[in-house]
Amino acid sequence: MAGAKAARGRTLVEKIAAKASGREGARAGDLVTAEVDLCFAHDSSGPRRWAPMLAEIGRGLWDPSKVVIASDHYVPAVDAESAAILSLTRRFAAEHGVGRFYDMEGIGHMLLAERGLVRPGMLVAGGDSHTPMAGAFGAYAAGYGATDMAAIAATGRTWLEVPATIRVEWRGALADGVTAKDVMLFLCRELGMDNAFRAVEFAGPMVEAMSMPERLVLTNMAAELGAETGIVAPDATTFAWLKEVGAPVEDEAAAQAWTSDPDADYGALHRFDAGALEPMIALPHSPANSVSVAGAAGRRIDQAYVGACVGAKLEDLHMASRVLAGQRIAPGVRLLVAPASSRVTEAAARDGTLACLMAAGATLMPSGCGACAGMGAGLLADGEVCISTTNRNFKGRMGHAGAEVYLGSPYSVAAAAIAGRIIDPRGYLGQRKAAA
Repeated sequence: MAGAKAARGRTLVEKIAAKASGREGARAGDLVTAEVDLCFAHDSSGPRRWAPMLAEIGRGLWDPSKVVIASDHYVPAVDAESAAILSLTRRFAAEHGVGRFYDMEGIGHMLLAERGLVRPGMLVAGGDSHTPMAGAFGAYAAGYGATDMAAIAATGRTWLEVPATIRVEWRGALADGVTAKDVMLFLCRELGMDNAFRAVEFAGPMVEAMSMPERLVLTNMAAELGAETGIVAPDATTFAWLKEVGAPVEDEAAAQAWTSDPDADYGALHRFDAGALEPMIALPHSPANSVSVAGAAGRRIDQAYVGACVGAKLEDLHMASRVLAGQRIAPGVRLLVAPASSRVTEAAARDGTLACLMAAGATLMPSGCGACAGMGAGLLADGEVCISTTNRNFKGRMGHAGAEVYLGSPYSVAAAAIAGRIIDPRGYLGQRKAAA
């Protein structure tokens, strides 16, 4: 029996942990010391936290070429305090030779993806809870606190307990108007948000058919499941994206080996039917408080927000513009659009998406975390109601604790902006008549 157990296959996360720790075969539950391939932080979590700790121990960065820093939380500066934080961040990057410092170019998680910085089999450590977004490329990407991140920045190493993997398989295909965001709101309700020290692997025909931007939603919101990381095995779609952004994988056959073995030992296995899924809405004040759109329909809104790393990629803006084309937002409703990066803004301007959104009455915001992180413009007053493409709707996160935030896909957010209330977005996609 012991020999049979030892011979079982390994999960993708176990394989990456083994590679990173130089072990023949790491297993779930093992404590290992691992070499980090990429260290990521932003202006809120990085230099301002690291600098005093590194100075105290007399260390610099272990390898500046493997460190990525983005200014995305405090941009553009709205007061003297945020300006000082940005100034410190810029000085730190210059003094420590961080070549991959992206200053006001977009949300860091999106930058990792669109700059081709994450490869299959990598171990990525990030100073943000949504670092698992990088797992869409077949990487083990996890968020760490400031002290751990300072140690990683100084040494390039960390310890980890290899997580057991929850495998979530989706058969079938999503209906038109149903997205990866709806998938994750459904999973937050079904699996809950207390999956600590576990990895979530997304698989099945639905996932295989998804674009990279949609896969990024799955792994990003593994954080909302409370997981250590989220991951999708690399395939032709992964390699095509990396080639498109100028970072092709030299040996695709070898990269495809970063996959779970058929006989891998999972901590849990869940199977769902994508064809049965409807648009989902998270009610205040938790992503797990999710219902099908019919359960939230009719709720009046003051603001609709298309933004955040999870909800303002180019494909998300395309979804919103598909609903808004030829329409106008309701009187008294604010539609705010904060593209995930400057490249997204540029592409959306080039293909006419921004013109469509502006014609419908949207207000274009700077690229950055903004209202999603409770910073800058777009915050809510007491009693106001917002529907948002962001990943979290905790009380007070987007402004006053007396405000209410609902979560939905870009389709759902755009439809609500037109109607002035939450409504099934499929009525604007030609599938059914919108409810009166």
